[in-house]
Amino acid sequence: SHSLAMSPPGPPDGGWGWVVVFGAFISIGFAYAFPKGLAIFFKEIQDFFGTSYSEIAWVSSIMLATTYGAGPISSILVNRYGSRPVVMFGGLLCGIGMVSAAFCTSILQLYICVGFITGLGLALNLQPSVIIIGKYFLKRRPIANGLAMAGSPVMLCTLAPLNQFLFDNFGWRGSFLILGAILLNCCVAGALFRPIGTATAAVKTQTTEEGKASLKEEVTKDAMEISSPMNILTETKREEEGGKDCCEKINQYLDFSLFKHRGFLIYLIGNVLMFLGFFAPIVFLAPYAKHIGIDEYSAAFLLSILAIVDMIARPTTGIIANSKWVRPRIQYFFSFSIAFNGTCHLLCPLASGYTGLVVYSVFFGLAFGMVCAMLFETLMDLVGAARFTSAVGLVTIAECCTILLGPPIGGTLIDTFGDYKYMFIKCGAVMVLAGTFLFIMNYYNYRMLAKEEKERKAKEEDPKSVRTENEARNNLNKETIQDGPELQPLREEQERLKMEVNGT
Repeated sequence: SHSLAMSPPGPPDGGWGWVVVFGAFISIGFAYAFPKGLAIFFKEIQDFFGTSYSEIAWVSSIMLATTYGAGPISSILVNRYGSRPVVMFGGLLCGIGMVSAAFCTSILQLYICVGFITGLGLALNLQPSVIIIGKYFLKRRPIANGLAMAGSPVMLCTLAPLNQFLFDNFGWRGSFLILGAILLNCCVAGALFRPIGTATAAVKTQTTEEGKASLKEEVTKDAMEISSPMNILTETKREEEGGKDCCEKINQYLDFSLFKHRGFLIYLIGNVLMFLGFFAPIVFLAPYAKHIGIDEYSAAFLLSILAIVDMIARPTTGIIANSKWVRPRIQYFFSFSIAFNGTCHLLCPLASGYTGLVVYSVFFGLAFGMVCAMLFETLMDLVGAARFTSAVGLVTIAECCTILLGPPIGGTLIDTFGDYKYMFIKCGAVMVLAGTFLFIMNYYNYRMLAKEEKERKAKEEDPKSVRTENEARNNLNKETIQDGPELQPLREEQERLKMEVNGT
């Protein structure tokens, strides 16, 4: 009986799990697509309140930043109460936020209702959905995650035309009421997240006993499929998490020694820069189309095109990035996709007429999907699975500021020049800069890592032998070095410092 108690059945890998995936599909879909789909109403709300573009853009920004920033809070709540109540509460918050937004009389009230309340609700929808999939699936987790993540482009496809239809029939206040009611479906989705009970203990014992190695592989495969951090969080941290109190849980999210880690710093600076230009083009795409004089439904359809391409781009990028050629140099691929994104925005002002905008939407969808698919995989590649949770926490907190500032800066540019092209140029320039920075710094980082690896190997084998400089340089170019005695015998102290900087 003892051995039986040790290994009760693990995650079902199917059965009710598919219902859970459906629930996650809905709540993840709303969490990602809703802030973007809301952009359809911006031009009209702006005319109604007589505000500027930058003021209306804050609505999107606050919503996105709250959804990103409340991630750690959401995770702590899930550890405390489980996924189901958190998602249901989140759905309730979303509903309340949108319904109360229908009665707003000033733009400030919109910030509070749509930005904070609905944003917080969406944050509470996102993490638990990802975490629960990790509990229900082990072998088929990449598939389950892929399906659930498809929620975001699918929802965006349907939300954009739907929002336009609602607006035409009910005005923006009526639309907000109806959208509030639609968001209450997140409560239904949450109700499907049946806690798994004893099986969670099984996952723990499995993981701690023999699943450690396979789990690490699984986790890296996973990150390809998914564009959300928190599922990996559960895998790496679930076992040790037993009975910790709240303070320790918060500490576990933030391992500040990461700021000494060279790879992490490169990633952080590059990403913070990138997010300045990441969301603004999506927010202003539909208003821009209307501004040129394209009819409302065609403008909304641009977002749908973007979403459809995004849907195809994400898994494809995942497969490409996981291939044996790209995998060791995934950082370069990531830098390229960011710069590619920027180039699209820089070329957008050349797109005159609807056909040009359709072409832009297709390329933007492709570029957006590529970046989303690799966002967390590249971070994991740099810091390793063990410190990934911490890294995600720190990165999302840092990104909040630039996510918050991106769209309003774009809006200010539109207000100042009365033209959208400067906003696209700003976003493009920032992203090309970020991509170039990441490329150069990662090249440097790869070189340094190879050099350190070489010195470490040399220390182990024979600290005396010194090879010719030329041979060493040839060796350095192959990024994976099997054996390479060091260039010059280094003092112990220097070595130690270097290791510390690299955070090992």
